[in-house]
Amino acid sequence: MKTRTTRAARGFTLLELVIVLVILGTIMAFVGPKIFQQMGKANSATAKIMIQDVAGKLELFRLEVGRYPTAQEGLQALVKQPPGVDKWAGPYLKDTDLKDPWGNDFKYNQPGNGKPYDLISLGADNQPGGEGENRDITN
Repeated sequence: MKTRTTRAARGFTLLELVIVLVILGTIMAFVGPKIFQQMGKANSATAKIMIQDVAGKLELFRLEVGRYPTAQEGLQALVKQPPGVDKWAGPYLKDTDLKDPWGNDFKYNQPGNGKPYDLISLGADNQPGGEGENRDITN
């Protein structure tokens, strides 16, 4: 005896699947670039917040030790006690806190350019200058 199957029980045809994939591909072609653009802006905003956090820890170091870390000590002075520093009460940060959202190390210069220090993220390209997601972010 022949059983009759309903359309729902048979599933989708190859043509229907291809049409759905083409529609999804078209939507992603328009939406995808906007999503990645927003991710770039989010990383830049995150870098700015992270720099403010590290700057706060540098201030705490200065209050406890009496000075900012030297250029030779760098930001590692916030993670490990530098030799000869008695009043160090750290660690103030973890090693992972010294990397920007793109995985690059923050740059620390002491003395800074008209400031006690400069704290810089070089952006997504890790090169000085740039536009958009590649621009430098400083304290």
